[in-house]
Amino acid sequence: MQAFIYTAQPVRVVFGADAWSTLQAEAGRLGVRKALVLCTPRQRALAEQAIAVLAERGAGIYDQAVMHVPVDTVADAQDAARRAGADGVVAIGGGSTIGLAKALAMESAWPIVVVPTTYSGSEMTSIYGVTENGIKKTGKDPHALPSTVIYDPSLTLKLPFDISVASGMNAIAHAAEGLYAQDGNPVVALMAEEGIRAMASGLRQLKAGADASGARGDCLYGAWLCGTVLGNAGMALHHKLCHTLGGSFNLPHAQTHSIVLPHAMAYNAVAADAAMQKISRALGRNDVSAAGALYGLAQELGATLALQDIGMREADLDQAADIAASRPYWNPRPIERAGIRTLLQAAYEGRPPA
Repeated sequence: MQAFIYTAQPVRVVFGADAWSTLQAEAGRLGVRKALVLCTPRQRALAEQAIAVLAERGAGIYDQAVMHVPVDTVADAQDAARRAGADGVVAIGGGSTIGLAKALAMESAWPIVVVPTTYSGSEMTSIYGVTENGIKKTGKDPHALPSTVIYDPSLTLKLPFDISVASGMNAIAHAAEGLYAQDGNPVVALMAEEGIRAMASGLRQLKAGADASGARGDCLYGAWLCGTVLGNAGMALHHKLCHTLGGSFNLPHAQTHSIVLPHAMAYNAVAADAAMQKISRALGRNDVSAAGALYGLAQELGATLALQDIGMREADLDQAADIAASRPYWNPRPIERAGIRTLLQAAYEGRPPA
């Protein structure tokens, strides 16, 4: 019998077609009088629609969210919120925007309403990350946990396929590491396996040209489950590597996860056999290793496979290995600098995981 502790996260989830229309009511339910809508520059049009739905509860738009949540962006957004008289935030978009909302809530204790338009799943966690002087600092705080998450598949219909794949692989990474987390439990394990299955199924449907709304719904369902795993279990080597590569070398977050994941799984396979079997089963590939199944899924979906293709320089691999090995997360297999360096070389070149 496995001994465990499970604490449910108090997040309200509104899921379904046209769930977007509940935005004003959900903000009012939280007592928000004026909500600042956060987005990236590319999501400005959607943020303007959110302001229209919020009506008198809309305080304005801040559209400068960027990857890895630089401290300067947080300060700028805080100034914008004060000028607008905001007492809550609505985040429209993916991890960059959600991360900014969390950083603002850490300072103000404002409620956060999130409307995800990608599949990363970070909306279901109290994990925050802020980058300063080239180092991304992460942690957990109850104030960073969104109060309400609205999942509406229609908002992801125009998400480009390549971004859908990278975002979905990012979500799968959360679930995969949750399966061998130090503080894992049977509830998290069930969510993790189902989340991986649903996400892979949804992405494969999109690749095959299936009904977009149904496939997008499966992807959002998978994102919810994978994000819930991330919020309830600690992460390990894979996330340490991705935070290092993203925060210190400014690589795109989702693509970095997608590329590194099979290699991190291969590194940990010898120490997490039961978890690897569940990953292979969820992907419908009991005939290969979990690392091989993940790499095969990435190939099948046309995902980017090499760090060199997203801006990583080979000359920086030694520094990345040093950073990742200097303050490692807990991991089922001991973190060895030489092994990490070998892993990074394979990921840099895009080779199949060893």
